[in-house]
Amino acid sequence: MQGMMDPRGVPLSAADPSLMEALERAHALALGFEGDPVAEIDAALEQSPDFVMGHLFKAGMLTQAMETRVYQPMVAALEAAEAMADRANERERGHMAAIRAWIEGDFTRACDHWDAVLVDHPRDLLALQLAHLSDVLLGDTVNQRDRVARVLPEWHEGIPGYGWVLGFYAFGLEENRDFGRAEEMGRRAVALNPKDAYAIHAVAHVHEMTGRQEGGIWWMTSRREDWAPGNFANHLWWHLSLFHLDIGEIDRVLEIYDRHLRGGPAEEDRYQELDAAALLWRLSLYGYDVGARWHELADKWAPAATDSLYAFNDVHAMMTFVADQRDDLAGEVLSAAERHVQRGQDDNVAMTREVGLPFCRAQQAFAKGHYEEAVERLLPIRYQTHKLGGSHAQRDVIAMTLIEACLRAGRYRLARTLINERIALKPTSPQSWKMLARARQGAGDALGARKARARAASLFAHAPSGEGL
Repeated sequence: MQGMMDPRGVPLSAADPSLMEALERAHALALGFEGDPVAEIDAALEQSPDFVMGHLFKAGMLTQAMETRVYQPMVAALEAAEAMADRANERERGHMAAIRAWIEGDFTRACDHWDAVLVDHPRDLLALQLAHLSDVLLGDTVNQRDRVARVLPEWHEGIPGYGWVLGFYAFGLEENRDFGRAEEMGRRAVALNPKDAYAIHAVAHVHEMTGRQEGGIWWMTSRREDWAPGNFANHLWWHLSLFHLDIGEIDRVLEIYDRHLRGGPAEEDRYQELDAAALLWRLSLYGYDVGARWHELADKWAPAATDSLYAFNDVHAMMTFVADQRDDLAGEVLSAAERHVQRGQDDNVAMTREVGLPFCRAQQAFAKGHYEEAVERLLPIRYQTHKLGGSHAQRDVIAMTLIEACLRAGRYRLARTLINERIALKPTSPQSWKMLARARQGAGDALGARKARARAASLFAHAPSGEGL
């Protein structure tokens, strides 16, 4: 079959160079979290509806939305490509198989199909991107690193897109706690492309996980002109807010929320809403008043309370509804998740059953003041949370909820144990030392509580007017 090669030497069945150029433009937008990649490829498909890889690119991008509202457009794009399977090349048929598996709910098998494509075409940047992002959605931390490692030797700086690959690898290394190499790879990626928001984000994760709050604030603010204009900005603002939260700069946290995560009343940005819920829940756990912000956020979530194909989204909707005492909407989320577990057979069923539902029920109990119940629901899953997907930093909200439930339930010795574990991983977190002081005081260890408060105070010391003490 006559076709052509893309700039990385990967075959396309299409023979029109303008189609390859359109695909490259759309893919560059997707990799850089800029503009509207789907609209860009739609324009090319309108002129050339027989562009197989164009339909597959569109379907592949839509897999990452994880919402029912994009399900039909995703299916339609795949079916358009499948109807032309006889004119597609082997690589393109591999993409078809991957997206078909995704639509059927078998996300793991989808990644296996993309991996098979990468065996023969290790420079297929789209297959690598979709598989890597899917690994993040699935919480497959090993493949977040190793899927990139398997193809990285086939790349070098002379190949277009090499920097993006380094950014993927940086994040995978970070999630596997290889922080030194992760930061090296992330900084190399940013050196090649200063606007690589994903690589900037990977380095931010390193700072978060290693407790380098001031360094993280500098990293994010010094590069703000590179990442703030893009589609990933809300998540990077969330990362910046975590650094300020840990050192007690609550006014700055709320300023970030109000300017960058609160949004307008008509906005429906699910990723913004996820980050907004995650931040407000953390603030509430630490005892800070967030005012009417929960009510506003619940209003945004309400129209699409069950519009999800992904347990990770569901738990964030749930924390919003229980925090705002929207018992009816919280019940809808729980009922939909329970029906899905009973009737479904896809990967999201396992995610929902093993982590999503227990966490949703624990949040409901916590919000009603049933702290002992929250503890009992969360204890069995505390080392299974990776099955929910997302990153270590995002899933940390589960551990935080468990610790706070222990403290409020009077389970001080258990809280102390869990906080000790936390401090061993990140000893420079003043909020953790502050929690440890509460646990030790509750357990009758007055001296230990004073020492923990002193440690928290020394770490909070630079915060404006001693905020957080």
